[in-house]
Amino acid sequence: MYPQKLFDYLTSLCDEHALAWDCATGNGQAAVMLAERFKKVIATDASETQIAHAKPKPNIEYRVATAEASGISAHTVDLITVAQALHWFNFDNFFKEVKRVLKPNGILAVWCYELLTTESKWLDQLIMTFYKEIVGSYWPKERQYVEEGYRTIEFPFEKIKTPKFFIQPGWDLLQLCNYLSTWSAVKYYEKDKGENPVETWLKPQLKDHFQDLNKKIVITIPLDLIVRQLTDV
Repeated sequence: MYPQKLFDYLTSLCDEHALAWDCATGNGQAAVMLAERFKKVIATDASETQIAHAKPKPNIEYRVATAEASGISAHTVDLITVAQALHWFNFDNFFKEVKRVLKPNGILAVWCYELLTTESKWLDQLIMTFYKEIVGSYWPKERQYVEEGYRTIEFPFEKIKTPKFFIQPGWDLLQLCNYLSTWSAVKYYEKDKGENPVETWLKPQLKDHFQDLNKKIVITIPLDLIVRQLTDV
């Protein structure tokens, strides 16, 4: 799902390519791409379930560990990546861990997703209504950091100016619905009301407008990328 150019760019910033740490790895999507570019990848997640279902690769070591206590040896990591998860961390404690494990001049790269857009203005407006009005009150308070593109978080490292990257997943409408169902606000709505608003509110309108939910549609998800370098050890 992530663009290869993103990982090519991050790799180019590193002096060495011995070890990368993918923090809050989830199903290991970023870890697998890092494993193509680094000798070894340590991929951690606080969830045992996520680690159990992560994608295996010979040079990836999966661990159940928090972002703030990775268990990684000090000053051994060339690159740390965090995909769509930084807003859940204790920032101060995580940044202490980053300083502990990075090599001198090591790189920290974190990113989050902006709200997707499509080729259809009608669909964009429908998704915006869903985001703000249907499940809007169910977003956790940490969502604010994502909406701000992580730009309001103070990083105690040297800033590196970054290019813009985009995800274009090539989904059909049904896959889009599946993605929207993973939103935390949708999960909280479902827990509260006992129904999935994607199924009860969104899908019926999509079917009325498009008829076929297997219809492919151009979708673009901009990434907000923050890159920092450890220059004081």
